[in-house]
Amino acid sequence: MIKKIFCLMLAAVFFVQTAGIAAAAEPDTMQAKLEVVEKTAYGGTQTGALLDRISKLEKDFSTPQPKQSVMQRVDALYDLVFSNEGSPSLVTQMNAIEWGITRSISMKSIQQRVTDMEMTMAGKPSEGTYRTRIDQLAEYAFGSKEIPLVSTNVPANTLIKIATVTPINAKNLKKGDEIKYQAAEDVVENGVLLIAKGAPGVGVVTKVVQARNFGRDAEVNIDFNTMRAIDGTDVETMLGQESKEKMESVAMAAGASVAGMVLLGPIGIIGGAFVHGKNIDLPEGTELYIQTKNDTTLYGLTVEQ
Repeated sequence: MIKKIFCLMLAAVFFVQTAGIAAAAEPDTMQAKLEVVEKTAYGGTQTGALLDRISKLEKDFSTPQPKQSVMQRVDALYDLVFSNEGSPSLVTQMNAIEWGITRSISMKSIQQRVTDMEMTMAGKPSEGTYRTRIDQLAEYAFGSKEIPLVSTNVPANTLIKIATVTPINAKNLKKGDEIKYQAAEDVVENGVLLIAKGAPGVGVVTKVVQARNFGRDAEVNIDFNTMRAIDGTDVETMLGQESKEKMESVAMAAGASVAGMVLLGPIGIIGGAFVHGKNIDLPEGTELYIQTKNDTTLYGLTVEQ
């Protein structure tokens, strides 16, 4: 109930711009590609000779390709981990498996996620390559190495319930600060999981105005830029009419009869000349709704309803 009321407070003083940004671009150098693959796989970059680093990744996750050029091998590893062209990426597979076992996803490295799930299922880590261990976890989650992933469409204006990760306090924020949030519950459309609970989102502060005299409240403008789908796609998101109406209905259910006025219109100045305005101080875990900006095609996980 408290978190729902925070939604009302948030909408009253928290004006959100609707412009989104595109998903992060693919690294443009071989070294950058290798480093992002290593960070995703192991939680940090490896040390040692370049060929040794590539060979370790191939041994753990793929098939060694010693006859190919170094650039070709790095490209192949990058595509294996991140690309959904033709088939689901390793990140997509890991997200699906983790959701199948824990009903949420984390942002840890693949190495840590595999170990954590093995501890949950068997009480100890397994042996073998990560590719073999991932296949074993898929068997646990779905009864087969074949994960029920399907190409599907996420319609524009699909609602997403989120919880803030970054506390939002007008006194501490400034323009350009990053605001992190995550999915507070699964987003399922027509029996397909599109966004899993725990999936990360990121926005940016575009304006901060402190509370002032004459009852003028603080103001924070934020672009809720993107939300991470189950297949790793960064889906553009915004606070639009549908999400405002959803928050209004939640606030109404909580007994806030003036929710519509607060959500959709400016706040009247009430009080004497020396009444100070209200600060924005919303803790981690504040729940609200945003929505997808455009139709997006991605891989989703077929689930029972």
